Amino acid sequence: MPLFEALKKYHEKKVTPFDVPGHKHGKGLPELADFIGEKVLQVDVNSMKPLDFLNDPSSVIKEAQELAAQAFSADHCFFLVNGTTSAVQAMIMSTCNPGEKVILPRNAHKSAINGLILSGAQPVYIQPQINPQLGIAMGVTVESVELAIAENPDAKAVFIINPTYYGYTGNIREIVKLAHRHGMAVLVDEAHGAHFGFSDGLPQDAMSAGADMSSVSLHKTGGSLTQSSLLLMREGLIDPGKVRAIINLTQTTSASYLLMSSLDVARKSLATNGSENLQEILGISSWARESINAIDGLYAFGKELLDGKGVYNFDETKLGINVTGIGMTGFEAYDILRDEYNIQMELGDATNILAIISLGDAMDSVSKLVGALRDMAVRFGKEKIKIKTPPLKNPEVIVSPRNAFYGMKRTVKLSEAKGMICAESVMAYPPGIPIVAMGEKINEEMIEYIGFIKGQKTTLSGTKDPNVEYIEVLGY
Repeated sequence: MPLFEALKKYHEKKVTPFDVPGHKHGKGLPELADFIGEKVLQVDVNSMKPLDFLNDPSSVIKEAQELAAQAFSADHCFFLVNGTTSAVQAMIMSTCNPGEKVILPRNAHKSAINGLILSGAQPVYIQPQINPQLGIAMGVTVESVELAIAENPDAKAVFIINPTYYGYTGNIREIVKLAHRHGMAVLVDEAHGAHFGFSDGLPQDAMSAGADMSSVSLHKTGGSLTQSSLLLMREGLIDPGKVRAIINLTQTTSASYLLMSSLDVARKSLATNGSENLQEILGISSWARESINAIDGLYAFGKELLDGKGVYNFDETKLGINVTGIGMTGFEAYDILRDEYNIQMELGDATNILAIISLGDAMDSVSKLVGALRDMAVRFGKEKIKIKTPPLKNPEVIVSPRNAFYGMKRTVKLSEAKGMICAESVMAYPPGIPIVAMGEKINEEMIEYIGFIKGQKTTLSGTKDPNVEYIEVLGY
């Protein structure tokens, strides 16, 4: 762990700092030091020769990145401290110039939409496969990618999600082969798949499938600190020098050594113990799914939904639970678990809740969740209900997200915005998938669903109006 070890050596030397940060090893923030520990602040340091420089690494950071590339079956790896958001944006900006097309599913994260704004790329949306019972989008089929390529042979890249938030994947290997036959780069949002390459019991990871770039949230399922991420790439269609230059456009010049060293440690942990640890986690997840499905009214979905197409594989560490059978929305169940049982779920949506089972979990914590769900179904359960699901069909894109972002705008009541072109994005976070994005025509279904979300007292973001009573549209 070259970077982590260098940071430990720095700490052991007890250096007297006259550089930034200004808290000077925590002495300037005694309350914070008392709460999180002095050692944490003593290694919250600035770039220097013994610790290398993230924007132009030549020693310990370079070596740590090379080890990560090897562990993740990539040719190059870039450490990121701006989260996978910056990785997704860098992928799109590295492959698409203004006006050029990128093929992507509409259930992409808002970071991909923002990448379109930054790059000026034109989206060609693919309709992901839909599960109407669960009210969620799944993966995309090889056939839908093939059709999009046939209709847009000038596209520069195909952008794929591997996996979706709920753990489902498409046939990534075949999609990669198809795109490469047409000279298109394959970019993969693998935010929730950092652990894929370390267990045979999980879906295939992007790099081993032959993708050109993938963005990996090591902090989500690999154990590094929140906001730390990896951008992986292979030689061929994309210039690594260009990628580094694009990353440096937006990445801080004051990168956190706490975040970077956590990437180094998490990589080592996965590379040395990942297979054994993940086998245990998969066993716990399987027990939890079986136990939850024995609770009347709850449905923990999994591999039974696989169809070899847009639902090609499934990550069993994603524990998605449909709660409509106990008369609840996912938003309600999410709040009840937090407020009544002191359990924090990853998300709640219109019909489901999601728990992520990761390397930091054990049987005791998962047993607590199963027990809480069993009790919740009895105490708070009602008759099964049909709940409004989000708009799941691709919207009509009128102008590119970039042109919408920079266009002339006016503010109108959301209730009166039907047929207008949206000039901002509206989303619940998580999952951060826009209900309506910049440049899209607003339809009645979008307006109704936003109203439903507001009624669930769920936080909506993306609009200037914090109450989402008004929305910005294009025009004078």
